[in-house]
Amino acid sequence: MTQQTEKKEKSEIERIVDVDRLGASGSTALEIAASEGERAALAKRVGFLSLPAFSARVTVDRGTGGRVVVEGRLRGKIVQACILTLDPVTQDLDETFRIVFKQDLTEERDPESGEALVSAQADAPEPLSGHLLDVGELVAEQLSLAADPYPRRPGAKLEDVLPRPRKDGRPVRQEQRRHPFAGLAALKDKPPRGR
Repeated sequence: MTQQTEKKEKSEIERIVDVDRLGASGSTALEIAASEGERAALAKRVGFLSLPAFSARVTVDRGTGGRVVVEGRLRGKIVQACILTLDPVTQDLDETFRIVFKQDLTEERDPESGEALVSAQADAPEPLSGHLLDVGELVAEQLSLAADPYPRRPGAKLEDVLPRPRKDGRPVRQEQRRHPFAGLAALKDKPPRGR
């Protein structure tokens, strides 16, 4: 996960929680009802055709040892393009999530590539630098994870979009595509014009 706390760009549905204000073991609950503009911006970012409805209920609990637990439930309606026909496909969304952060936890990095290493443990905490947590960005990330990665219109089959074979059983030849440099190849054989 790429949770950035004090970031330069605002997320589409920014909702900042100051975990220091929660106290030693405090808690807060947020009701996020994305506005029309927020839904449109989020749909564009994630690649949906539209996002007619989207809301979330999230709790942020501060535990001992700098741990911060974010739990929530997303609800909404997603409209995506079918991977075969590009027709609109609607998905109703009702998903829960749980993410654990730990303040001042340093990310382990691959010594060769410098990329962050991801722990295989199910509840391994993610680093939280600073004291600000953008819960709206977490919800946006969870939305993109909850969406069907391969939406398909009911009844759509691969055979429906492939070229049909001819009556004699031989496959239909696809139209020959013109190579983008074919014109240059033809010029290569022409003698240069006099100046």
